[in-house]
Amino acid sequence: MKQLAQILLIDDEPRNREALSLLLTGSGFQVEAVGTGEEALKVLQQTPYAVVITDLFLPGVSGIDILKRVKIDYPYTNVVLITGNASAETAVESMKEGAFDYITKPIDFEKLKIIVTKALEKSQLVAENLYLRQQLRGKYAFDNIIGHGPAMQRVFSRLEKIVHTDSTILILGESGTGKELVARAIHFNGTRRNKPIIAINCGAIPAELLESELFGHVRGAFTGAVADKPGKFELADGGTVFLDEIGTMPPPLQMKLLRVLQEQEIERVGGRKPIKINVRVISATNADLEADVRAGRFREDLYYRLNVIPILLPPLRERREDIPLLVRHFLQKSCQEMQRNLMSVSPEAMQALESYDWPGNVREMENVIERSVALTDGDRIGRADLPPDIGGLDEDAGDGRIAPRVTEKGIDMPATIAEMERELIRDALRIGNGVKARAAALLGINRTTLVEKIKRLGMQEELSDLRS
Repeated sequence: MKQLAQILLIDDEPRNREALSLLLTGSGFQVEAVGTGEEALKVLQQTPYAVVITDLFLPGVSGIDILKRVKIDYPYTNVVLITGNASAETAVESMKEGAFDYITKPIDFEKLKIIVTKALEKSQLVAENLYLRQQLRGKYAFDNIIGHGPAMQRVFSRLEKIVHTDSTILILGESGTGKELVARAIHFNGTRRNKPIIAINCGAIPAELLESELFGHVRGAFTGAVADKPGKFELADGGTVFLDEIGTMPPPLQMKLLRVLQEQEIERVGGRKPIKINVRVISATNADLEADVRAGRFREDLYYRLNVIPILLPPLRERREDIPLLVRHFLQKSCQEMQRNLMSVSPEAMQALESYDWPGNVREMENVIERSVALTDGDRIGRADLPPDIGGLDEDAGDGRIAPRVTEKGIDMPATIAEMERELIRDALRIGNGVKARAAALLGINRTTLVEKIKRLGMQEELSDLRS
């Protein structure tokens, strides 16, 4: 985050400007002083300032004009106005336009120092919040949802259409498909991005506590309610509430949620006064809500309220063309987090990853790649470095040698044989101290055949440090 310059001082009277500048500088503040509003606007275009101190009455561009421009273009900058007329109207107008504070002439310098110190603290806090929001916006940009196949392109097309609406959204998909990532992307790319998004997992909170978590409670509402407490909907006012695992919500609470969606108001547990709110609701489930409606486990009217715009996230097995992209993404992420050189994946390992059905979807893949990066010795992940159920390889009870095993998913026999040949050649060359003739003898083949196999398997660079 770029550090803000501290103070821009604007006063058209040279003596006042110089004196005030010296006093502020002597108190440890960094100050740049200019004589006109026009100069100030030019300086502000080049350098961000935390605080602007300006005389209210300036020739040409006035102090109020500067205040209005700053509030539009520089939200992290606080403005302090200096006026010789201490009228109530002047004070009211300046504060209405967004001034941080004002001070009258003759200036009480100790009071000004206190005002400036508080203004600097507030400006830095606002700048940090803006920076964090920008970081979050970048993290949850649509570009960070990986996928170029037709299934994900359909998702992206729908996201682009709904991001600037306030419609209620239901995200459907198996566990691990990235439902919360999509919910946050909708929020941070939409009109509510400067307000909070608050997520709550309806299945992770006991039913008797869920109502209080969502809607808050008043003091004395139940044992342990020693003070009033706002719920998630109040805390998210102006922003978004993300209700994950919505299908697990108890039926009595479903009725209360329906009323919230219809009336845009909540009642705290134990309270009697409705509280108006303005939130967008995004919910998600890996359950078949239509089946739950038919079975009477989920209210039909609530289902239709939540399902205004559905987004179906495909499981990873239905978008295998995206697997190499995801592998590279998680490989880069894990290597960076573990401070390792960027690793690669062998063709055989990639084939195994693409053939696997991924019941845990993208979340499972992230865990598999993280595990492989942590446990692989070299800079290349081979099929043997993958979990046995993915690599199609099992550990032998004897010497730990991995052995191929045919599963119901089948096996890529040519790729498996090629990987076995690589392992055997590596072992033979290691035992033979890199002497190809000796390695060939250990393998029961002639040296020429060994050399041809090394070329065919693309092992020349890998074995370049061994003696020929």
